[in-house]
Amino acid sequence: MQFRQQALAKLQSPEELDLPVRLARPQGWLVLAVTVAAMAAASVWAVTGSVTSTVSAPAILTHGEGSYILQSPAAGQVTAVLAKEGERLPAGAPVLKVRTAEGETVVRTVAAGRITALAATIGQIIATGADVAAVEKVAHPGDPLYATVYVPAETAASIPAHATVDLTVQTVPAERYGVLRGHVQSVDRTAQSARQIAAFLGDSQLGEQFTEQGRPVAVTVRLDTSAATRSGYRWSSAGGPPYALTSMTLATGAIRLADQRPVDWLLP
Repeated sequence: MQFRQQALAKLQSPEELDLPVRLARPQGWLVLAVTVAAMAAASVWAVTGSVTSTVSAPAILTHGEGSYILQSPAAGQVTAVLAKEGERLPAGAPVLKVRTAEGETVVRTVAAGRITALAATIGQIIATGADVAAVEKVAHPGDPLYATVYVPAETAASIPAHATVDLTVQTVPAERYGVLRGHVQSVDRTAQSARQIAAFLGDSQLGEQFTEQGRPVAVTVRLDTSAATRSGYRWSSAGGPPYALTSMTLATGAIRLADQRPVDWLLP
């Protein structure tokens, strides 16, 4: 009977306008205020903020002019090896002696540089045009190192001028000495083939390695120098490794791409 009377009373006054209004508790107002503030901050960030992204790709430390493959101008038998790997030679320096049908021929360097690989041995029979050595083009011991990063061709347009680059060098433990710092000097907008990369680096295996995922674009990175480190370059750690860097050392480069506004990728 009691419930029936309450139901009839509800029908007679469905609006319950005569009952006092219950206001929200202080905890509710606090939650509402925090939610509104968070939404406002997100809206401001979406309009004025930016999103930073990077692209990681294989890299190698070299001197700026790259390398070249030294080839024998004549067919015959190698009778003497006159150079050693790692040796720095001027242009026109003798590298091999080859006995041919017409006499003895000396294979000489085309440009000044450092012998990075020797493919010929005494007694070996070689053909005309055979690869006998790889020579890195460097005239002076103090010539600076550069890094060449081989990035996917589709990301080349997103790399801004002078973008910052962090290089994890294969021979340097990153957890102890950090990463090598640098900035983009130039971006080659033309995708390179394995043969082009091999011609620049003087190593056909590296040409194949850097094109496993397709033809990349070469990004030249100028390394930041520092007089306070043993290597002469700037690292994310205070002093970097306690030894000098050498050319033809593999690395991984992380290039900072152009900042994007969040609204550009949040909205279709």
